[in-house]
Amino acid sequence: MSVKIRKSLVATALVGAFAFASSNVIADPLNDVQKAGLQIQTAAVKSQTKIDNVYGQTQELLAEYRSVVDESELLKVYNDHVARLVADQNASIESFDRQIATIDNTKQNVVPLMYRMIDTLEQFIKADVPFNSDNRLARVERLRETMVSSSVTTSEKFRQVLEAYTIEAAYSSLVAASQGTLEVDGKSINVDFGQLGRITYVAQSFDLKHAWVWDNNTKQWKELGDEYLKPVKEVIRMARKQATLELVKLPIFGAE
Repeated sequence: MSVKIRKSLVATALVGAFAFASSNVIADPLNDVQKAGLQIQTAAVKSQTKIDNVYGQTQELLAEYRSVVDESELLKVYNDHVARLVADQNASIESFDRQIATIDNTKQNVVPLMYRMIDTLEQFIKADVPFNSDNRLARVERLRETMVSSSVTTSEKFRQVLEAYTIEAAYSSLVAASQGTLEVDGKSINVDFGQLGRITYVAQSFDLKHAWVWDNNTKQWKELGDEYLKPVKEVIRMARKQATLELVKLPIFGAE
């Protein structure tokens, strides 16, 4: 009986030892396999990460390349546009050069013409009926000053000369009245002046007892008879818009 028990214990011990040994033998390869699997998995993750990085860099390079290509095409279009602009500007410059040459020639002709026009205007004013003579001659002097001013363009100078001629032309239809003095027989007499364009230029004393008319042929004032006192008064009233325009009887001196 005891022998059987010892054999059983020995068998049990052997089985346990074998089982323990078997478990160690099986466990080691499994651990190795697991470690290998982990290493492979880790390596795969690293490889995938590298692949992802390379792919991302590739996509960035591709996008950059496409951007450069697009920008290059845009630059080509823009350069073509600029080239056309430059060509047009060069053509404009050539045209301007031709115009400048023409303007220089025009200036050479216009400037002497303006001086002659100013001289003629001054002579005309001095020969004309002497209404507002001081202001008219002062305008001529301003034109002479403008002609020698470097800050005024030639076109502006010409405009001012033409404007002076326009003003003088407008005096032909001017109806105006003013006050001043006449020197008669060494005496200074206060008078009202009346002007009907360049047709007649009259004066009347403040007391309405004397009247005169300018004779542009003799460059003198001539006293009128009493029959002209009322017409001269009416001319002055019409010039002041105190009466409506109507026909009046006045002496007129024709050019000799």
